[in-house]
Amino acid sequence: MKAIELKHPLIEHKIAILRNKETGTKEFRELAGEIAMFLCYEALRDAELDEKEIYTPLQKTKVNTIDEDRYAFIPILRAGMGMSEGIIKIIPNAKIGVIGLYRNEETLEPVRYYYKVPKDIKQREVILLDPMLATGGSALDAIKMMKEDGVEKIKFLCLIAAPEGIRKVEEAYPDVQIYCAKIDSHLNEIGYIVPGLGDAGDRIFGIK
Repeated sequence: MKAIELKHPLIEHKIAILRNKETGTKEFRELAGEIAMFLCYEALRDAELDEKEIYTPLQKTKVNTIDEDRYAFIPILRAGMGMSEGIIKIIPNAKIGVIGLYRNEETLEPVRYYYKVPKDIKQREVILLDPMLATGGSALDAIKMMKEDGVEKIKFLCLIAAPEGIRKVEEAYPDVQIYCAKIDSHLNEIGYIVPGLGDAGDRIFGIK
């Protein structure tokens, strides 16, 4: 499956503000959550609907609803938490797991330090959250953990993706659909996305 890039004037506008090095922590954090909502909207386009009957102020009627228990949203720490805030706004009862990974700055390989997901994770569709899909290392490691836990349907949501990272994920896990707000040009010599927006985690948490 080819990566799905959201193409919309509002997304372009919000990404432009995210990229700006003058954008402060509060605005950056809010925008990351807002874009995550757009990504979630697109990722759930194929969601199954359950029919039930309710009463409006006028009459009984049939409506369609999403069973939120079918899904688990798993942010990859720490930057992924900045996206989960947006997810919770539109799916208040979302089940949230956590995968803790960090990148070894010398090898660029992911290092796992924490893993906590719902006990019935294999019964759910998992949506992984990480602002940046750069080298693809963290995404591959997180997907591998989900597969090992028996998860059959996985989607990956990110703000910015590099072609190199997309290619690695698609080659290793062709069944995992990637959704991103923007596909950038390339990775630089130290594995950062160009033009990118810097270190998303540092900017979300105000470290730099």
